[in-house]
Parts: sequence; C-alpha cells; structure tokens
Amino acid sequence: KAFVRLHEGASVTSREIIAFCKKHLAHFKVPRSVEFMEDLPLSSTGKVLRRLLRPAGK
Repeated sequence: KAFVRLHEGASVTSREIIAFCKKHLAHFKVPRSVEFMEDLPLSSTGKVLRRLLRPAGK
C-alpha cells in the first residue's frame, strides 16, 4: 500500500499512480493499493513516521 499526499491543486487517480509505478519500478515494489492523505505523520525532524501509517492502512 502506498500513502500519497498530493500537492495543492493536483489531481491524479490511484490507477494512474499504480500505472506509473509499474512503468518505473520493479514488479515487487509496485503498490497494490493507494491511500490519499491530507498530511503524513511527521517526526520533529521532518521524517515520515511509518509506524503510524500502518494502523491507518489496516
């Protein structure tokens, strides 16, 4: 599963993201699904807190 935050005014579908990934990534790295989020959880240093994304994805 890929968690995606779009830039303001951008519009793209999950199918378009998956198609792009299929074109540019190895087959085992292509996400099976895409979840759009308003904001990604960040640490105080600005890194994405991946452990907080897992519960949201289940």
